[in-house]
Amino acid sequence: MVNPRVSIITATYNRPHLLERAIESVRAQTFTDWELIVVDDGDRESAAAAVGAWRARDSRIRYLSPGHRGRIAIISNIGLREARGEYVAILDDDDWWTASDKLEKQVRFLDTNSDHVGCGGGYVVVDEAGRETGRFLKPERHEDIVRHALIANPMANSTTLFRRATAERLGNYDETMLQFADWDFWLKMGLAGKLYNFPEHFAAYRMWEGGMSFAKQRENARSAFRIVRRYTGRYPRTALGCLSAVAYATYAYLPAFIKRFLNPALSRLKKFLFAGRGPA
Repeated sequence: MVNPRVSIITATYNRPHLLERAIESVRAQTFTDWELIVVDDGDRESAAAAVGAWRARDSRIRYLSPGHRGRIAIISNIGLREARGEYVAILDDDDWWTASDKLEKQVRFLDTNSDHVGCGGGYVVVDEAGRETGRFLKPERHEDIVRHALIANPMANSTTLFRRATAERLGNYDETMLQFADWDFWLKMGLAGKLYNFPEHFAAYRMWEGGMSFAKQRENARSAFRIVRRYTGRYPRTALGCLSAVAYATYAYLPAFIKRFLNPALSRLKKFLFAGRGPA
């Protein structure tokens, strides 16, 4: 079998009802030389049945059920080890691609820019009902991406495409990261080569209570401090990175009812301040 140019990794956990929109957005791509690897971290047979129905319609879709591992970095690495494509795209199960030419543009970009190891784009924030609540662009050029790297993840994971060989050489995702493994991953990649974000909206990002790790916010804070310590001296603006980590920690110790009330507004504020380009 000829290997596809692009492998798409979708990690899922006990929410097969969300997979349909994600898979449809992959199948709608104008670039067709891909495989979609759905890695199921859940414990319900419904996900296997849902993906099985799609596999019957499209042989490019693959399904892996390694058992519950409980950490996105582990699940993502399982998918990466099975990937056959030169390039890898990530698409979370509750997100979907809004631009049908997303892969086509990104493959062309990496094919013609050998000094770049990955690229991404902007995203549209939607609520649980799929209603748009905001649009954001990430920093475009590598120099601007680097300036924001320690403050928050400068790459929107579900919009990205990267070189599989580079990721493998760097050890893929760090499975010891309790949270923010994607942020750590992109900081590693940014030290290996250049990054780029298209000034276009490539994906819809669903922001809803069921998708927010309310119980893991203290892990978020610890992981943010770990990332800042790990990359101090390798990326600029360490002081702002520390301030961002302190903000995570402060928020993590607020009473739950206050966090539930503040979370949507603070999440939008963080995206506005740290996306680098703001809303567009």
